[in-house]
Amino acid sequence: MSTSAVSGTRPIVTAEDSQQLRKATKRRKTVGSIVFHGLALAALVVILYPALWMLMSTFKPSNEIVGNVSLIPSNFTLENYVTALGGIGGVSFWTFVTNSLFLAIMTVIGVLLSCSLAAYAFARVDFPGRNAFFVCMIATMLIPFHVVVIPQYIVFNNLGMVNSYWPLLIGKFLAIDSFFVFLMIQFMRGLPNELDEAARIDGAGHGRTFVSIILPLMQPALVTSSIFAFIWSWNDFFGPLLYLKSPKLFTMPVALRAYVDQTTTSDYGAQMAMAVLALIPVMLFFFAFQRHLVGGVATQGLKG
Repeated sequence: MSTSAVSGTRPIVTAEDSQQLRKATKRRKTVGSIVFHGLALAALVVILYPALWMLMSTFKPSNEIVGNVSLIPSNFTLENYVTALGGIGGVSFWTFVTNSLFLAIMTVIGVLLSCSLAAYAFARVDFPGRNAFFVCMIATMLIPFHVVVIPQYIVFNNLGMVNSYWPLLIGKFLAIDSFFVFLMIQFMRGLPNELDEAARIDGAGHGRTFVSIILPLMQPALVTSSIFAFIWSWNDFFGPLLYLKSPKLFTMPVALRAYVDQTTTSDYGAQMAMAVLALIPVMLFFFAFQRHLVGGVATQGLKG
């Protein structure tokens, strides 16, 4: 009697019911996967469409770019690339590339040298007022760039540095980029203090400790800073537009603006072609160093 009662309260699940349950679960997972991948694909199309439209516009005549919603060019042409590579205003395209590369490379060098030294001082050297200086440095990150534009321009103009690269580079060698300093400080604080103590026992000073101990372990932070500094410098438009007057000193973003003139003729096709060409160095730089972005302190420390 107790057996029948138990059997009556607990329904028996047959093999057929179990198989149907597995099929229903699999069906729900399949539908969920299809919906998820469909939404992801739609989002990818929305994100990549502007880049694809820009790429396809480089093969269209200028009169077909504005107001034409078609993605595929009706009249395929390479004239836009010929015009872009020919330069503008009597200045060669490669002059703009050289100027941008010079500024980007010097920016990376300045950021790595100055910001790493400043970060080492804040993270490893105990000096009077360190916390106060650190708070002041963090506070500079809260000041909008446009607030100091006019005072900076007046200073550089009085020093005779306008229409040169000095206003764009001098600050990079003085650790004014608080973001990179803070990034390196946080990375250094994760390094064991025993490394510094062992170096001091061996007679190494701060300089030897920084060069021989800290810098080799900072590769992930240095590479990350290099990538961001290069990309930000390469894409910078406002700074070169403000300080550079001579077309021979123009960078790629400023040269792109020269193709669009609201008062006369605008060559949108050449502008699109030059924009695509301007993306190539940034992409190559990123893909060359992106594998170094992820690095562990323990892994770096074990390498001898």
